[in-house]
Amino acid sequence: MRCYDCLQEARSDTAGIGVCSRCGLATCENHARVRQVQVTRQIGMGSSYGRVPARRVVCHTCDMAETAH
Repeated sequence: MRCYDCLQEARSDTAGIGVCSRCGLATCENHARVRQVQVTRQIGMGSSYGRVPARRVVCHTCDMAETAH
């Protein structure tokens, strides 16, 4: 699995470490961004949040799109 962003930069020697949760492209450790997400679950009539946030990996491009104002 090769990092898509590295392939666009003509660097084909970089292995991917994960898959972007938004677009599904492979990403390496230099282009990956790890974000925290609160985990919710249904309890009775409402929802409850977990104490420990989960991790979500996104590529550099999706991270820029999510954090742009």
